[in-house]
Amino acid sequence: MRIAMGGISHETNTFCSGRTGLDGFQEREWGVGQKIIDDNQGVRSYQGGVIDAAERHGLELVPTFYASATPSATISRDAFDEMENLLIQKLDEAGKLDGIVLNLHGAGVAEGIDDIESHVITRVRNHVGPDMPIVVTLDLHGNIFQESLDNADALFGVNLYPHTDSYDRGEEAVDGLVKIIAGEIKPTMHITHLPMMLPSTTTDLSPAKDINEICWEKEKQVDVIDCTFFHGFAPADIPRVGVAVLTMTNNNPEKAKQISEEVAATIWDRREEFRPPINPPERVFEMANEDDGRPVIINEKADNPGGGGPGDGTHLLRSMIEAKLQDACFGFIHDPETVAQAHDAGVGAVIDIRLGGKKEPLHGEPIEAKAYVKCLTDGRFIQQSPMGRGRRVDLGKMARLVIDGIDVIVSTIRTQTLDDEVFRLHGIDVTRYKYVAIKSSNHFRAGFAPIAHRIIRADTPGLVSADLSTFNYKRLERPIWPLDDNVSWP
Repeated sequence: MRIAMGGISHETNTFCSGRTGLDGFQEREWGVGQKIIDDNQGVRSYQGGVIDAAERHGLELVPTFYASATPSATISRDAFDEMENLLIQKLDEAGKLDGIVLNLHGAGVAEGIDDIESHVITRVRNHVGPDMPIVVTLDLHGNIFQESLDNADALFGVNLYPHTDSYDRGEEAVDGLVKIIAGEIKPTMHITHLPMMLPSTTTDLSPAKDINEICWEKEKQVDVIDCTFFHGFAPADIPRVGVAVLTMTNNNPEKAKQISEEVAATIWDRREEFRPPINPPERVFEMANEDDGRPVIINEKADNPGGGGPGDGTHLLRSMIEAKLQDACFGFIHDPETVAQAHDAGVGAVIDIRLGGKKEPLHGEPIEAKAYVKCLTDGRFIQQSPMGRGRRVDLGKMARLVIDGIDVIVSTIRTQTLDDEVFRLHGIDVTRYKYVAIKSSNHFRAGFAPIAHRIIRADTPGLVSADLSTFNYKRLERPIWPLDDNVSWP
């Protein structure tokens, strides 16, 4: 049995300025043919799960084309067309196939295309015909459209945030594909959409944790293959955004509809529990000082590169400096110019810097200060977080600077902080610090929760703010909770 794997993955923050081109994908993950397997063998990723499941089933796995970029602005149409055409070309070259696994996201937007996932699935379906089984893995932050259900045989969404189960969904997709090919199951899907948006919400805690447990109980019923709570991706100014429940059954459409509506009703009834508190940095420092425990992880969600933030925002770091915090570290800020300056000066030098604040005015002005160059590295390490463990990370040249007593790591490549390996690379043991500041929304929890005394979100202005009222929506269908009052459903 021969199956192909491939895809295009992007979480698009349409409020980011500019366009995401091919270079954004080539910088992060760009695989043609065998390179997809080489990059993901032994990695806790979607593709890693697909690879291992295919081997377990004794399948011949044909890697085609896969690309992903760090969340960022709308994809340029030329870049999207080139990637989609390359995927189709490689499927053509794959020869006779028995099935296809597509690793997509669910929140991808290109110029003129509000939903690149449906576009890719439909293009592949039209190319291979109605009888070829197609299964898809998706991120739980997907804004899922009916067109995807209409043209795929099965959609498997991540359940957890942090996405520590991406590998499992890759395995599950292959397991499902094998059963479809063998005629053991005939998936039928139903999706229920809610007029409701969520900011980033961890599934480690209630209420999202409780909803997942309800979904898993539903999956124990006869004929139920999968039930997924999709959180949606709010920083996308497209007409259809928000929460959805997708249920997949074995040839039982009535049950799929019933379960999706039941779970959706529970989410709607508990919607106020999803409304996050807003904590400015000054309040966060007070909360951190309520006891002597360490480390206190302070996450700056609004500038999370994993949601489209530029990663060079200065609001939180400036607040730390102004509060004269000691026993503090920040890991990390994206600023290639400052990294180059530090490498040119060398370890032990004192340099005048203009750190961060170079991309989006919303994220603050550059910090002008003197900085001591403590450590210089190549930015390479192996990810140890349960999410993506084993992945080879390359953040380009990096520097550890000391600014007014605060250790600050600066990177060449933009991404969010997932575990403490980047601190270790620069000689920092975070367990010895009181304040550990990072840029991430929730993925960091997989790596930091086991070592954190406490985790507190610091709310600053930014493109990934927890306060959805700060986004200037122009195309979004209204009314929608929590932006509007008196929203009714169904």
